[in-house]
Amino acid sequence: MTLNSYFDYVILPILTVSVILAFIRLYKGPQIFDRVIALDLIITIGIGIITVYSIRTSQEVFLDIAMILALIAFLGTIAFSFYLEKQSKDE
Repeated sequence: MTLNSYFDYVILPILTVSVILAFIRLYKGPQIFDRVIALDLIITIGIGIITVYSIRTSQEVFLDIAMILALIAFLGTIAFSFYLEKQSKDE
């Protein structure tokens, strides 16, 4: 089994199922915290898909895009959690 067929038949289907399950959690999340975590997970899985595509096509520029997306997602999650914490203290 070559690396490309391993990506096609093992890794990408697992990532696809993970995205579907994360979207279900995003839709059904009983609290806002569950939805924030699900959105962060979707972005993280998207970074994994970008990384697999970058390795498969041998284009390193996509790894730079994945790193920038990871930084933006991290900062967004931290900012949103700070907002939710501050909102809960005011109540």
